[in-house]
Amino acid sequence: MSRTSWASAPRLRASALMLWGVSVALSAGAQALPEDPQQRRCWLEHTAERTAPDLREPTAVRFSNLQNGDTLRAPFWVEFGIRGMGVIPAGNPNPKAGHHHLLIDTPLPLDYQNKIPFSDTHRHFGKAQTGTLLDLPPGKHTLRLLFADHEHRPYFVYSPEISVTVAGKRSGPPLAIAPDHFDASCAAWYQDQMSAPRAATPAVYVKNFRSGEPLNSPLVVSLGVIGFGVAPAGSAAKDSGHFVLSVTKNKQPVSHLVLADGRTETLLDLPRGDYDVEIGFLAPDGKPLLKSAPLQLQIVKQGR
Repeated sequence: MSRTSWASAPRLRASALMLWGVSVALSAGAQALPEDPQQRRCWLEHTAERTAPDLREPTAVRFSNLQNGDTLRAPFWVEFGIRGMGVIPAGNPNPKAGHHHLLIDTPLPLDYQNKIPFSDTHRHFGKAQTGTLLDLPPGKHTLRLLFADHEHRPYFVYSPEISVTVAGKRSGPPLAIAPDHFDASCAAWYQDQMSAPRAATPAVYVKNFRSGEPLNSPLVVSLGVIGFGVAPAGSAAKDSGHFVLSVTKNKQPVSHLVLADGRTETLLDLPRGDYDVEIGFLAPDGKPLLKSAPLQLQIVKQGR
């Protein structure tokens, strides 16, 4: 999250408290599939890569929305993904959790025992954010995620370095898809969609699929939050919480997953059918902070 939007989060939370009383229960609208046929076709071509489980490494960190070689308009949103560990704000010791750092145009630290420095090329997300808004000048840049402990000392957990090209400012009309040049224009449109900035209003959301999207099971559900950090249940970390995911079918409970260890990803394995999914965000003491509007989940195939 950008410094400006994160700094404004306490004011937003205070306003929400005034509106909702003791707990914050803000409902964020579920993002729908594109109505334009060409855009929908383009989006659905990438469904499998966004939702397929990756079991190559039990613990791994990655960019949830960016790929090596992407061309982007600035500012652009960067999503942090971690599996096998939880997320927790800096200053809170936890051997199974940590927080993200973004390395920009700089290599990995040579000595993993040293604390990660604070600089423009070493961005710290010690409030346990799940994403950030990045504004880089035009040209080619390298990005890498590095996961670290409560003292900013690296775990041996980092993403592959990716290279992205910033083509210019995010201005003018949205990118369009040209049917007679579908592949090239689809790639540009999709990269622009995946990196589009998110509103600063506190919200909990699913990163990797949209409401009503046809999906194969099992699938990864990647979660994000705006305005709060992530922390395991029972943590003393302020302005933080953990995710909970509820699945119903015909208004009957199917699954209820509480990511009490601070995880930001989970696996769902459901039979074919239509479901409703609701994402919640709970304070460390279990009180509700945020709740998403229900997403329609359509499982069209079981087994990949």
